[in-house]
Amino acid sequence: MREVSFTIHRGEVLGLTGLVGAGRTEVARCLFGADPLDAGSVELDGKLLSIRHPREAIRAGLALLTEDRKAQGLVLGQSVRENFGLPNLGQFSRLGVVREKTERDAFTRYVESLRIRIPHQDQLARNLSGGNQQKIVLAKWLQRNCEVIIFDEPTRGIDVGAKFEVHQLINELAAAGKAILMISSELPEILGMSDRILVMHSGRIVGEITDVAQATQEDIMHLAVG
Repeated sequence: MREVSFTIHRGEVLGLTGLVGAGRTEVARCLFGADPLDAGSVELDGKLLSIRHPREAIRAGLALLTEDRKAQGLVLGQSVRENFGLPNLGQFSRLGVVREKTERDAFTRYVESLRIRIPHQDQLARNLSGGNQQKIVLAKWLQRNCEVIIFDEPTRGIDVGAKFEVHQLINELAAAGKAILMISSELPEILGMSDRILVMHSGRIVGEITDVAQATQEDIMHLAVG
């Protein structure tokens, strides 16, 4: 990647799109510390961040919902409650022992607010629908009160009803002051959800669309093909 520079504002959904191989996911992974930055810097609220590992990104207030939630976002053989608790063990543990009631109570709030459909909290993550799996991933990051949330293909593999709910949740997060980077190859999703749109081609940002209401899929494709 090269010439990748942008700003996300609080309360904004910034869309990032481009053709397959354009470098969209690589941007997310570098921001989150999953891949090393060869050059450049990341700042949050004017503070320079040193992010060399996802742990440091999480500590700084960044969250990443990966495009492959089953392989990278969840431990499918564990319960939904345990998945929720994994990045939050510091909050739910005392002297190395998980306080299960505290964890359950915290998770219950997200089950209700995110409208997660589960029979019980010990349900295995692999047995949930794609939409509910995505909500579990979102719940664990919200518990950490992350300020910047990166969604990589947020509605891939989920049904139409669940897509609507995920879109609604993204809008609610932005309205609450979170900064949202939404990466998507679905142009209707990008056009319908974004306040601004960045388009990538061959590892570079080649265009920015600020008047999204007047933009078309053809406008995006014109930039995406270089």
